[in-house]
Amino acid sequence: MTPRAVLLDFGGVLADAPPQRVAQPELVLRLFNLIKGVLPPGEIQRSLTEGAAAYAAWRDEDWPDEMPQAEVWERFVIAGWPSEAQARTRTAIPRLSYDWAWRDGWRLRPGIPEALAAITERDIPLAVVSNTLSGAVHRDFLDKTGVGHLFATQVYSDEAGVRKPNPQMIWNATDALGIAPPNCWFIGDSRRRDVLCARRADIGKAILMTSTRTTTESPDGWPDPDHEIQDGFGLLTLFHEYA
Repeated sequence: MTPRAVLLDFGGVLADAPPQRVAQPELVLRLFNLIKGVLPPGEIQRSLTEGAAAYAAWRDEDWPDEMPQAEVWERFVIAGWPSEAQARTRTAIPRLSYDWAWRDGWRLRPGIPEALAAITERDIPLAVVSNTLSGAVHRDFLDKTGVGHLFATQVYSDEAGVRKPNPQMIWNATDALGIAPPNCWFIGDSRRRDVLCARRADIGKAILMTSTRTTTESPDGWPDPDHEIQDGFGLLTLFHEYA
């Protein structure tokens, strides 16, 4: 059956980036200048790297609410910093979160422009459903690559207040589209977050697009997808089979 709407994750599905430092030098320098050199760059970098690891571990909890940006910084990055450095950092949380979430190496995955074009040509709405520290980063990247206008709605965890596998993420998108979940497809690259979220939300088809995250994630204990594809060209082929 042709889907009435197609929902897609961002990282590992729409876009991907090669591995890079968690604490990019530009962000370390921005923080160093912001706090007037109260901490050396190496300590700032260590705080960001360790904070990212702790935040990632927290994100693996089940059914979580999303943590506000300010709380992420307070809890995982600046908790042990001098009070002056903490106070200066708090004045720039949105910009710092944007810089922390940005990846210079992001590229649309192979076949994604072609798949998005084929789906929208059939007047089937598209949506993004993604966990992220900064949804603004993802919106800007999609606009920069010329595909942002193709999405009828974009749902990001920092704005929604919940994270996948909480099904509310998907329901926010399907409610905005006015289309029942059983009539939709959802494409993600994680069984424990995306496929599980799709099952909980009663999505029509849960599709796993493999990425580096998929290959490092054990499939044991998590639901199987309806289909497994390699990239956007695989999505295009699958869509033509059902269209």
